Amino acid sequence: MLERRLASALPIVLLGLAIGCGPSAAQPEQEPPDRAQQRHLLIVLDGLRPDHVTPELMPNLHALGERGVVFADHHAVYPTVTRVNAASISTGAYPEAHGLMGNAVFFPAVDPARFLSTSARDNLLRIEEAEGGRLLTAPTLGERLQGAGLRMLVASAGSSGSSYLLNHRVAGGGIIHYEYALPEALGEAVEERLGPPPPAAMPNRDRNRYIVDAFLDVALERVDPAVTVLWLSDPDTTAHANGVGHPTSVAALRAVDAEIGRIQDRLRAAEQLHAFNIWVTSDHGFSTHTGAVDLEALLAPFAGELPDGSPRIVVGSGAIHVRDGDAGAVAGIVEALQGSDRVGAIFTRDARVPGTLAFDAARWDHRRAADILYSPAWTDAENEYGYRGTSASGGTAGHGSASPWDIHNTLIAAGPALQSGIDVTLPTSNVDFAPTFLYLLGLSAAPTMVGRPLTEAFRDGPELAAEPRSAEIARDTPDGRYRAVARSTVVFGRRYLDSATAERP
Repeated sequence: MLERRLASALPIVLLGLAIGCGPSAAQPEQEPPDRAQQRHLLIVLDGLRPDHVTPELMPNLHALGERGVVFADHHAVYPTVTRVNAASISTGAYPEAHGLMGNAVFFPAVDPARFLSTSARDNLLRIEEAEGGRLLTAPTLGERLQGAGLRMLVASAGSSGSSYLLNHRVAGGGIIHYEYALPEALGEAVEERLGPPPPAAMPNRDRNRYIVDAFLDVALERVDPAVTVLWLSDPDTTAHANGVGHPTSVAALRAVDAEIGRIQDRLRAAEQLHAFNIWVTSDHGFSTHTGAVDLEALLAPFAGELPDGSPRIVVGSGAIHVRDGDAGAVAGIVEALQGSDRVGAIFTRDARVPGTLAFDAARWDHRRAADILYSPAWTDAENEYGYRGTSASGGTAGHGSASPWDIHNTLIAAGPALQSGIDVTLPTSNVDFAPTFLYLLGLSAAPTMVGRPLTEAFRDGPELAAEPRSAEIARDTPDGRYRAVARSTVVFGRRYLDSATAERP
């Protein structure tokens, strides 16, 4: 039973690859098209933890896993935030290559005083202009498809920023979002058919349903995409405010599960289900928050202004820029962070400050990187609803840390190209989607796409022998009062970060 698989795998995530399409669905009767003619539908349930997938909470998704292949070691990209993972899904690469470093980013040419939120597409357009058109510094899945005469669609109830990062060049396909659409005619067709989008709510049931209908009723025929990313904003939107396991968050889980069932029912009724490989994933996990370090107070001794009047230090999304490059200030800030039990693992370029991990340990070494990146401290403790995993961050609940509860996320898939009825324990990641889709469509991945095709899930292989090994990197301060540790799993020459933490005597 899937619940037994989950119990043995947590905090590692499940991936069930199944051919059926709901709790009572029959196998598709139609002969599927050749693999290169099949379609891929990637459904992202923002913030879905693997232990949410139970027959009581999510019967449609659970049924897929019962009949499918369970990948027990799926990973979000660190930092475990939405827009980093949207960019990694789009590019098949880590921040070290695609250059989208956090949910908030610093571009002094756009604003020298503060980080910019990447949730807003307007900010991404400002960055794109300042960077000469290079919002991302790695090619995307959409661009690769366009080169082969295929199209990619994004339909999103998430932020305008995450939707744009998934297909920012549009690449012959389109984007449907409740605030905008590309091309504009696609949005006009959606509104003509469905009316204006509903307001946000908790759970965000109506808006999520609207985006699903936009995909099914308009975009599927109008765009005819080879790959679609369908992004639903729950449980993330609701759980941030209410917490993991709260009754309102549980209602959000039930609502998105109903949409998964409805999508499959609609495709079956249209006699199209046999052509779809359906993948259900999340961008990251989720944790209960217990309060953040007082960063303003910690940084106060190092604050000041540059000659132009802009701040010496700017911070956002766990990243700290010391804009005058003062190595002494960087070391002083790191030492102060190391002294706070609210702070976990700390990263610097080339591990140049004692007791810090190198950016490379997190695949974050890019010219856009800040001087310091830190994770909140985390624990395995349970919350009031019995869900494990806490993070020393602000607010009720969320993500972003190097905790296994934030890193390990959900992936379930079903379709004609995929096996059923097997368990796979090899590590996988959100960077693996783009290479996998391209491989199944008979196309090559870009050199920057360091993710791998998930061939162990395919009906026709190839079968590859693999022996995953554990890898650990540890860095101590000279006085032994602080130790940063990164733990990873390595397979096929690829390194998957499992967690990073701080140890203090």
